Amino acid sequence: MSKIDVPPPYNAVTQHGVFPKPSHDEVARFNFLAGLNRYLSGDVGAGNKLAYERRVLPAFKAEHGREPLDRHEIRNAMNKDPWHRFWSALKRNSMEMRQQNGRAMVLRQLDELDAKARQYNEGRETLQLDDSVQVPRYQAAVDIHCMPGSYHGEERPGDVSAGANYDCGIFATTGGALGALNDGGGQAVAVWVKSERPDWQPKRILDIGATVGHNAVPIAQAFPDAEVIAIDTAAASLRYGHARAQALGVKNITFKQMNAEEMVGFADESFDWVQTTMFLHELSNKALPKIIGEGSRVLKPGGLMFHVEQPQYSPEMPLFEQFMRDWDAFNNNEPFWSAMHALDLKQIMEDKGLPKNRQFMVGVKAVVDPTIFPPSPEGEVEDYGRAAIWNAYGAWKPELEA
Repeated sequence: MSKIDVPPPYNAVTQHGVFPKPSHDEVARFNFLAGLNRYLSGDVGAGNKLAYERRVLPAFKAEHGREPLDRHEIRNAMNKDPWHRFWSALKRNSMEMRQQNGRAMVLRQLDELDAKARQYNEGRETLQLDDSVQVPRYQAAVDIHCMPGSYHGEERPGDVSAGANYDCGIFATTGGALGALNDGGGQAVAVWVKSERPDWQPKRILDIGATVGHNAVPIAQAFPDAEVIAIDTAAASLRYGHARAQALGVKNITFKQMNAEEMVGFADESFDWVQTTMFLHELSNKALPKIIGEGSRVLKPGGLMFHVEQPQYSPEMPLFEQFMRDWDAFNNNEPFWSAMHALDLKQIMEDKGLPKNRQFMVGVKAVVDPTIFPPSPEGEVEDYGRAAIWNAYGAWKPELEA
């Protein structure tokens, strides 16, 4: 790899007050995995297109007498190709190794991490857990991203293991593209909002599917006079996320355990801004419209709904690109990825009270500290799902008629 392709070293990550302390060997493993991921998404990943064009597509046309009709036919054909199988195995194993390195790092110091979190959490009204909230089956049935126990798993009641594992490993997974605090996505959203409406001062902001607050905390920092509420069903992630926010000195954010399909605790038209970041693809096709509907219900007239995601599949997107973007659905424990990206989000939003003439789509690229992380090289190959470049699907809710 050329020098510019080498990700920043793991010791550049910000070790805030509840961040797991890595050993020398754990740092070395994360550095190896970050480099491997960069190599797989670049030089090795490019071989998939060559395999398709030189072997798979000609063989498919010879057998069927036509081009593939959709991404699923391409996937079935590519899964027989040795290069694609080799690349897929490496990608899958790199994710499993990342999860196991983070898990081992957390478990060896879990007593200390739990104690630190309790110091930030106990007696604080800004952490609101609810034992009656059940993790939905579409979240509980599979270890998302190959993460043992997913975002809600506990080694013992009341621990922070899931949130700590997620926080300590995402820097390696993204190659540092989200910044030293892994919050470049949330920073990007805040920058876009301030650029779009410089004088707008939202008073109540709702972040749905917050996990540990990587995206909600920078929004709270950008709007210090606003009340930010970050909700999730995973108590283990919320405990860690709240402690992390407190350790960073962010006081205007509340972490609340709640299922966004039925936000009965929130009144109609009670938020100025409702948003998600890379969350919609974690939802079943039944849950997603419900959550958008609930978000629309609690959104004030004139308020902003904003969903950061990967781009939806469309006739304009080449079938091979759709196939590549589908990889996570079948190989990285993202069971709803493929179906979600084929949904008509614009129609769903309109059905839930956000008309198409009030909708918009905008590109959002993560904000990265250039003094720590070198800018992305020109022509960098996207990693089809984990690159820090997204589409955002938004709408300004219509004002009430006079």
